[in-house]
Amino acid sequence: MKPAPNLRHLGYLLALAEYLNFSRAADACLVTQSTLSAGIRELETLIGGQLAERTKRQVMLTPLGRLVCDKARMMLQLSDELVDLGSGRPDMLTGRLEIGVIPTVGPFLLPRLMPAIRRRYPDLELGWREDKTTPLMERLRAGQLDALLMAFPHAVNGLETMVLFEDVYHFVCHADHPLATAETVDVEDLPQLDLLLLEKDHCLHAHAIPLLTAAAGGTRSNFSATSLHTLVAMVGEGQGATLLPTIAIEAGLHEAHSSVVVPIAGQTQARQIGLVWRGQSPRASAIRELGFYLRHQLKPKQD
Repeated sequence: MKPAPNLRHLGYLLALAEYLNFSRAADACLVTQSTLSAGIRELETLIGGQLAERTKRQVMLTPLGRLVCDKARMMLQLSDELVDLGSGRPDMLTGRLEIGVIPTVGPFLLPRLMPAIRRRYPDLELGWREDKTTPLMERLRAGQLDALLMAFPHAVNGLETMVLFEDVYHFVCHADHPLATAETVDVEDLPQLDLLLLEKDHCLHAHAIPLLTAAAGGTRSNFSATSLHTLVAMVGEGQGATLLPTIAIEAGLHEAHSSVVVPIAGQTQARQIGLVWRGQSPRASAIRELGFYLRHQLKPKQD
């Protein structure tokens, strides 16, 4: 039998791949820099090739190092799952769950949800990572995350999903805008308006929703931003109007910028907010239970 890589050394390599710095990687692994360096050298000897290029200024993974990292993530994920099988806890909402969340959801829902989650599940520790949908999806499939809190529609082939609620869009403009006093704005008029939108690779822009497709088709949109906060600030300066989802409105994002919210008439869809996870994960049942609880917490209050 061939000698097998040490899981600890594989962890050292993954830390080095993340930080590209031996000192910071060692701190993350709670070992000395010399211990981490020695572990990676042993791994290189075992595999028979150089995994990282080291200079005084930078550290880079070699093509072989990147390939080994991909395999190492899978091995460490399987190792964690083996431990969970014997712990009797993977289906319970205890321990730690790593959850990704997109920027147009996290700032508006997490402050509202976290106190309720802590009260309901005091033994559950949630680690949140905010990023755009595509890199989060890559981390989920690689086993680096347990679930995602994201927006649909989006391709999730091979993954399980649970829709929590629908998030309707609103037209937002400065108080001096001609439409500020309108009762509604027709969806058909959006392409003719001076709309400020998020960057095209952002989920709010890229989703195949008729409302945003119409808005993005307007010839007068001459500004794109990386965040909803930037869009609202620009609207507050009288630079145009934008579209905000309900959760941002309810969080009061527009209130500090002299902005007015006008309903959009003729909408046929809203984006859906939900959870995504790997169906084969040992934490799948726990994530599903968390989803049902979140759905209940986010249910619109009846008048």
